Amino acid sequence: METANSITPSDLVRIEAAALESLAARLDGSMHDAFHDAAQRLAACANNRQRVVVTGMGKSGLIAQKIAATLNSTGTPAQFLHPAEAIHGDLGMLTRGDLVLALSYSGQTEEILRLLELLKRLGDALITMTGEPQSTLAQASDVVLDCSVSREACTLNLAPTASTTVMLALGDALAIEVARQRGFRSEDFAQLHPGGKLGKRLRLVSQLMHAGDTIPVVAPSTPMPEVIHEMSRKRLGITTVAEDGRLLGIISDGDLRRLLEREQAQALSRTAAEVMNTTPQTIAPDALASSALAVMEERKITSLVVVTKDSHLQGVLHLHDLWGLELV
Repeated sequence: METANSITPSDLVRIEAAALESLAARLDGSMHDAFHDAAQRLAACANNRQRVVVTGMGKSGLIAQKIAATLNSTGTPAQFLHPAEAIHGDLGMLTRGDLVLALSYSGQTEEILRLLELLKRLGDALITMTGEPQSTLAQASDVVLDCSVSREACTLNLAPTASTTVMLALGDALAIEVARQRGFRSEDFAQLHPGGKLGKRLRLVSQLMHAGDTIPVVAPSTPMPEVIHEMSRKRLGITTVAEDGRLLGIISDGDLRRLLEREQAQALSRTAAEVMNTTPQTIAPDALASSALAVMEERKITSLVVVTKDSHLQGVLHLHDLWGLELV
């Protein structure tokens, strides 16, 4: 009989790692079709503006809550349903057309089996993660995902450890595959994560740029003394040159220095149109701040002009605007 000292902590981790390797092999082989069937059903559910209702008891219930959270954060509306509470009113959260994702390693969880008739009647489909593909729950399901393990990472081979790790990894794989199928972008992720350090790193250019009256802007016919005044007043090291709201070019501090070196006294008789750079580096307002920083670093510049696809001026983003985001 095994004792508490017969398996080391590193052995426990290796048992879980081996269980994940076995899961990966099934995803490439025997479970490939079932997994993609499940992902397509989940994507269709979200595209139809229905929800994924995830349920499970005990440790499986805790994993179910995490899977629901991961689905939500990657753009697939999901909600956790506690099976014991479901029979006392919480089943009301399930509406016709929702998809049910049930987690039960044994496939015989009593609280879930008591709900089978209602789940099948109200839900669009029932997908089950289980270690027993021939169980009652599996037999009643539309799609069965095999999360079986050869043993638990427990000295007694009893506590849910390797099995819950496999369930969690399988749920992550489903959520990310569904997000891929639905074309979920980094910009979409940013909108769902506005808080904390992650939210800062995923801010959009439109949330950080200088806009409205704070944009340095002059007309093409503006004489250079007024151009210099606008640049000094707005303190961004550049001014945009625009007409009827459309960007024509920019003038930077560097452009001014080169103009003065080249023309000296005649420099101030020039107009903005004669001096401006007509091919400035621009960025879209819905781009990520991290993308803007990458452009600035690559081009060795400190400002980007924010424009729409049809070149309408929206704002100016300066390197200083990114310092508080822990990007630089």
